[in-house]
Amino acid sequence: MQADKEDEDDASPEEYVTLSDFTGRGFDQLSFSSGDKLLVHAKPTSEWWWAELQGVVGYVPASYLRPDGVVEEEEEDTSLQDPWQDEEYFGTYGTLKLHLEMLSDKSRTEAYRQVILSNSTALGNKVVMDLGCGTGIISLFCAQLAQPSVVYAVEASSMAEYTRQLVKQNSCEEVVTVLQGRAEEIELPEQVDVLVSEWMGNCLLFEFMVESVLLARDRWLREGGMIWPSSAALTLVPCQADSYYTEKMAFWERPYGLDFTPLQPLAHQEFFTKPKFSHLIEPDDCLTAPCDVIYLNMYTLQVKDLEEIKGKFHFRVEKPGVFHGFTAWFTVYFESLEARGATVELNTGPNSEPTHWKQTLFMLDRPVSVSAGDVIAGTILLRRNPVWRRHMTVTLNWNINCSTEDTENSQVGTKSFPMWR
Repeated sequence: MQADKEDEDDASPEEYVTLSDFTGRGFDQLSFSSGDKLLVHAKPTSEWWWAELQGVVGYVPASYLRPDGVVEEEEEDTSLQDPWQDEEYFGTYGTLKLHLEMLSDKSRTEAYRQVILSNSTALGNKVVMDLGCGTGIISLFCAQLAQPSVVYAVEASSMAEYTRQLVKQNSCEEVVTVLQGRAEEIELPEQVDVLVSEWMGNCLLFEFMVESVLLARDRWLREGGMIWPSSAALTLVPCQADSYYTEKMAFWERPYGLDFTPLQPLAHQEFFTKPKFSHLIEPDDCLTAPCDVIYLNMYTLQVKDLEEIKGKFHFRVEKPGVFHGFTAWFTVYFESLEARGATVELNTGPNSEPTHWKQTLFMLDRPVSVSAGDVIAGTILLRRNPVWRRHMTVTLNWNINCSTEDTENSQVGTKSFPMWR
């Protein structure tokens, strides 16, 4: 729709420049190309703003914009811009809230404990780096359950000071050395035999701590050394999400006997244009058997590979139902230091004990009825934000081929989901 000139004058719009391409979904999102100049009329949320491009208005993702006229200044003075958002990112890890959540995640913490325990003999006299050690729980496991020669516990946040106290409190100071600093900047006196880190985020890669692991690997891991996790897989499944759809969208049809359907487009914009983190899918809501769509080998993965990672999927619907969207989760694998040792895995899917990551739900614009035998095939693309390096966009492309001659519900679809801090 066209912008109203009188409203534009009253709003005193701000000028912004777009940082990368964006394709809008639905009638109320605005598409743009990198370098376009927008007029922002309103900022209803911190994530979505109401903007105008060449007389056309719509919602745009705020993380894709930068104030016009500031670009050159920021390029000259990088202190004005932190594409890694380190102050915010490491600031959150300097408080106990996230550490309480992670340490309370028994599946996560016990998996790392089991890795150390099952490799306790092989870790003897080894040099270990615990990257992003937080409170130092993995380093303490190493010191108490095995006999490495040294563990370098690396932590960039202010939590490092408390980690030193915890190491001393648990009588591990002869083994564990705490180093405060970014992985890219720290100096070690030697190379390491084992590099261990808990770097995973929502949808596996979100926040991209994995880049720090890869840089530490290339710089400090001895040839033939071990990385934990050694590999990782992102899993996807088409699913039903009836309760969530009812709660967020169908609710507006007749609340208290009144017609609130004009609010449904706004509800769609607010709830379905971004992923739902911390989703717990019931196994019965999976319409098909899940499949791994992306696999990462931590020995061969390169930083440049993180810019775009693409996977394919081909699902055959096992039971009739309503296709509301896709749910994603990940599994990481820890190889043994011993030739015949067992591999330990940490699975964050619905058939395992819940973790603090839970699962990630990507809702379609509209639900689609499917029948047993229907095929849902397509691709998933994880594209890193070119400016804000901890952000990414997940794009799903799919087509539904019905198992019967009735093609009424057949559909080809695509949808992009910005993921940002």
